[in-house]
Order: sequence, then C-alpha cells, then structure tokens
Amino acid sequence: MIDGIGNYRDFWPHYLGAHRDPRTRLVHFAGTGLGLALLIAAAATLNPWLLLAALAAGYAFAWFGHFVFEGNRPATFGHPLWSFASDFRMLGLWLGGRLEGELRRHGINPDSLPRLRGRE
Repeated sequence: MIDGIGNYRDFWPHYLGAHRDPRTRLVHFAGTGLGLALLIAAAATLNPWLLLAALAAGYAFAWFGHFVFEGNRPATFGHPLWSFASDFRMLGLWLGGRLEGELRRHGINPDSLPRLRGRE
C-alpha cells in the first residue's frame, strides 16, 4: 500500500485530485490518443519501436502536465496499473460528457474543462 491508498475505490478520487488543472487533463488526453494511434500503427506494421514510442508518448505528455501545470508527482510512480486504467477512465468520461459531473462529485471544480463541440 503506497500513499495510504489500499484499493482502487479510494485511488480514483486521489487520481482526479491530481488532475485538477484542465491543462493537465488535456495533455493526458493528447498523450493517450497519440499512444493509442502509435499502438495501432505498431500492430499494423509489426514495428516494435512504435510500441515503445506509444508508451513513451503517453507517459511523456502525462508527466509534462504533472510537472508543469500541477506541480505534483504523477500517480504512475506509486500505482502504475490503477493510474493506467484511470487515464482511460478519465478519457472515457470526458468523451462521454460525464467528466464534469464526476469531478464535481469528488469536490473538484471543473471550470475551464476542455469540451468537445456539441457534447455538453
């Protein structure tokens, strides 16, 4: 147990709290999208270097957001699997127009949340 968090249910609000700045969330979304595109390209071309690039891109964008915008330590360092899953959960909520409500539910102000046109 790292940071006193012993289960995913307790980790999720901690994860959202570490992503308070909408710019952090935006660079996470960009990194996750680029990582997925590179993963698809790696599978299509059977190029293992693209697989490494996918991991590097995803983490580089996310860590940039934490160090530059949030000024905190990425959750990946303490909870790599939960953090990885939460990146996709947060992206899915954003794409579905439900991230704002989830942030509010956990006491996080979602002002200036990047929005998809026509979604919210």
